[in-house]
Amino acid sequence: MSLTIETTANLGQHIILWSKTGCHFCGEIKNYLELNHHHYINLDVADNDDLRDILEAKYGIRHVPVVEVGRNGTYTAFLETDLEGLARLLAEEAEAAHSSVEIA
Repeated sequence: MSLTIETTANLGQHIILWSKTGCHFCGEIKNYLELNHHHYINLDVADNDDLRDILEAKYGIRHVPVVEVGRNGTYTAFLETDLEGLARLLAEEAEAAHSSVEIA
């Protein structure tokens, strides 16, 4: 199932990309999200140890890219650079969001 940006926003789904300027893998993920019309928030950790500290506290890592996908304050972290895996996660989360709206 494919959702538009507006539908995704209405369902409360959020995508947060933790990235760093100049990171090749981060750029690939940004391109994928933009080409597939996914609205996301980008947090650039370059020269920002506070953001890296948050990543370390949450996931035990200080490197990027990290993609968080979720809604209602609950997020799933994608810590890989595999775009097919990211696509599966986004589809699963969108379906879960859509199903919860249909139930309500």
